[in-house]
Amino acid sequence: MNREAKRDTTPRSPSSPSSSTTSFDSPGSERDPHPPPSLSPPAPAMSAVLSPLIAAQLNYLLAHSPLPLKVGPVWAGSKNGRYADRFTLLVPFCLDYIKWDVIYNAGYPSVPPDIVFPPEDDDFHPLIPVGDVKDEKEGEGDVHLRKSSLSDWNSKDPSRLLALVHELRDLYMRYQKKRIEELDDARLKFEISTILSREGIEVCMISSPDRSEEVKFAVPLLDIDLNKLVLACPWRHQQKIYLQVVFPVRRSYSSAPSAPRIKLVSSSELRSLFSVEDVKLPTWLDGMCMAEYLPNLEENLKTQVVEAVASVGARRRFIEALPSLFGRPLEADPVFCRRATVLVVSGVFTFLVHFSIPTQFPKQQPILTLQSSQHFNSQGTPIFSPPINDYPWSPRWDVPEMVERIFDFLVDECLNFKKYCNDTMPQQQ
Repeated sequence: MNREAKRDTTPRSPSSPSSSTTSFDSPGSERDPHPPPSLSPPAPAMSAVLSPLIAAQLNYLLAHSPLPLKVGPVWAGSKNGRYADRFTLLVPFCLDYIKWDVIYNAGYPSVPPDIVFPPEDDDFHPLIPVGDVKDEKEGEGDVHLRKSSLSDWNSKDPSRLLALVHELRDLYMRYQKKRIEELDDARLKFEISTILSREGIEVCMISSPDRSEEVKFAVPLLDIDLNKLVLACPWRHQQKIYLQVVFPVRRSYSSAPSAPRIKLVSSSELRSLFSVEDVKLPTWLDGMCMAEYLPNLEENLKTQVVEAVASVGARRRFIEALPSLFGRPLEADPVFCRRATVLVVSGVFTFLVHFSIPTQFPKQQPILTLQSSQHFNSQGTPIFSPPINDYPWSPRWDVPEMVERIFDFLVDECLNFKKYCNDTMPQQQ
C-alpha cells in the first residue's frame, strides 16, 4: 500500500486543525501535561497554626527571599499553647542546606526570635561582639551589634525576619571562609587567594565520621542571566550553574597534589532547558588550580547553553509542524517545547500520542508514548505503551520530513499497540 493510500485509512486526526480544542499558537490556552516542578518552597507542614505575627514574618520571608528557602517541622513550645511558635528553616548554602531552628515565643510574639544553629557550628556566634582583642579594642564588634537586624526589631514589619536570615547567612559565609583561611594547607590558601575575589563563590568545611576533613567550593559559572534566555520563562528564582570542587585538607604541602572531586550542579528547574549531566568536564591536569581550570570550562559550557537555547526554537518548529498530519496538539509545552500530545484515530481505535522532546533535539529524537482511549487496566487507568525511540530518524531531515516519518511509523505501530492493549486486557480480568 502506498503512502497516500495509507493516510486515507490509518492514523488521522479526529478533527481538523481549526476545530481542535486547544491551540499551540494561542497564548495561555495550552496546559502543559507535565509542568515543571514548583519553584516555591513547600508550605510548612504544621500541627498547629502559627501566631499571626509570626506567620506574617515567615510568609513574607518565603515569598520575597531570592533564596530557595524551605521550611521543616513547625511546632509549639508549650503543650497547652494555642499557636505554634517555632520552626526549622532550611537555608541554601554552598550547594547544600543548613538547618536553623527559629524560636519565637507565642506568648510574646513581638519579641525577636532566637536562632539555634547545629552542633557542628557551635563556635559560630554572630551578632555577639566577642571578636579578637584587636576588634574589641577598635569597637568593631559593638558597631556590628548596633547595626544588626535585631537592634531595631519591629514585629509589625513583616520584612524583619527576611533581613535577619539574610544577615546571618552573610555572616555564616564569612565564618566558613575564616575557618578555611586558618587551615595549615598551602594549596587551599593559594586557591582562596586566587579565586575568592570572584563574585558569588561560597566555600565551607565538610566533616564526616568516615572520611578526613574536606573543603568544598561552589563556583558560579557564566556571566549570563539564564532566566532571560527563554521567553515567558516561569522560573521564580535566579538559575545558575555551579562547579562544585572538593579538596581534601592536607596538613603539609604536596608538590603534586591529587585532582579534586569536581562536578557541575544546577537546580532541577534548569533541566527543562539544559542538563548539566550532559556536559563532559575537561580533564583536571596535574598541578592545575581553579583559576586555570575555569576559563576553558566556561567557554565550552557557554557554547552548549547557546545550543540549548537554539534547540528550544527547533523543538517549537517541530511542534508547530505536527498539525499538518496530526491536527493541532491537544496539549503542548509553550515555553520549553519539551512535550506535546495529539489525538489519533485508526478505524475505530482512538489513542493519544505523547511526544517527549529531549533538550538535545534534533540530535536526539522525540520519545513516543501511546495511550489508549478505549483500554483500561484493573485500576481503571488507561493502558500505555512502553516508551518508543527505535523508529527511523535523522537529525539532518528538515522538520516536515521528521513529522512525516513519525506519521508513517505510527501507521504500522498503531496496529501493534492495539494488539498489545487487547492482549493486556484479559490479564487484568
